[in-house]
Amino acid sequence: MSVIGIVAEYDPFHTGHAWHIHQTRQSLDGDGPVVCVMSGNWVQRGGPASTDKWSRAARAVRGGADLVLELPTVWACASAEPFARGAISILAGSGVVDSLSFGSETGELEPLRRAADALEGRAFREALQRQVRTGQSFPAARQAALEELLGPAGAEPLSRPNDSLGIEYLRAVPAGWTVRTVPRRGAAHGEGPAAGFASASHLRDCLRAGEPDRAAPYLTEPWTGPVSDWGRCAPVLMDRVRTMSVADWAALPDSGAAEGLPERLVRCGRTARSPEEFLMLAKTRRYAHARLRRLLVWAFLGLRAADRPEVPLYLRPLAFNGRGRALLGEMKRRASLPILTKPAHIRDLSPEAQALFALEERCTDRFGLCLPDLPPCGEELRRGPVVLP
Repeated sequence: MSVIGIVAEYDPFHTGHAWHIHQTRQSLDGDGPVVCVMSGNWVQRGGPASTDKWSRAARAVRGGADLVLELPTVWACASAEPFARGAISILAGSGVVDSLSFGSETGELEPLRRAADALEGRAFREALQRQVRTGQSFPAARQAALEELLGPAGAEPLSRPNDSLGIEYLRAVPAGWTVRTVPRRGAAHGEGPAAGFASASHLRDCLRAGEPDRAAPYLTEPWTGPVSDWGRCAPVLMDRVRTMSVADWAALPDSGAAEGLPERLVRCGRTARSPEEFLMLAKTRRYAHARLRRLLVWAFLGLRAADRPEVPLYLRPLAFNGRGRALLGEMKRRASLPILTKPAHIRDLSPEAQALFALEERCTDRFGLCLPDLPPCGEELRRGPVVLP
């Protein structure tokens, strides 16, 4: 029986996510187990998830997944390539997943495969270097370089967020896996409700505005629990950016050290009066807003580029049901990575794995600063996976 892998943030889990899982299962006669790799408490757009990772993982299991594994922050809060590479490495490391399903705007694999193949070639790398020298942001230069090889239509998937991530999944997926894509339904990113679905960004806005009733029709279950707010960390963020040196900024991933970005960030940090103003001052044609937001998160969390290993070093279940428990049993025999079903098991792993886990402890403790009621430190060591029927 094929075991399906899905990469997601589920921030929050909504009806569109449940529809994707259902459609994926239907393509396998409705019977395949689903293993999700989900971002932890910090997400790719550069900020905290709407609520903690265990709550989001439990909603995903109640919404159709069987097992949810964590994508650690050093990959979850990263650009598309390391995000996809880290997530696919976790699915492959499970030893049981043999297929991948992802949502896309295109809804077709072939255009995405052509783009993925082109990105691997020398001709693309040379074209990218030419485009970067024009002063464009990396995403714009990347799309222009691909247009040189495939034309505007062939490069268009890079301009759409889910298609672009799908291309990175295809570059990272192991040979021999079955890959399928499910067309997205309803609202696009940042849009309000459409065709019975709403975007995750719209739902986050509703929840953070204290209006869960507006989000309710598009969630798979009523909202309960606290909602994070990045704004609660503004004073700490400003202290951080005002005290960072050029070397501190240069140590972050995608720091733009060769382009002089760290020097610019130091100047902006000493001038800005809020995180929003810092980002506004730092943004230029070359430096995309999302890249700067991720740099701000890494600065806040005290992470560095050197803290991200080449590949994940363990598998961390966040939630599972009975079928997921059976998969975990199979994984114990077949996985190429150790499985942390209990946080205390980290003591049995390599020093490198222990260091990665310690970083995640810090990320979880600082996520607590985004919540309305500050929890004590040590949540990462106290909480095991959520077990559901």
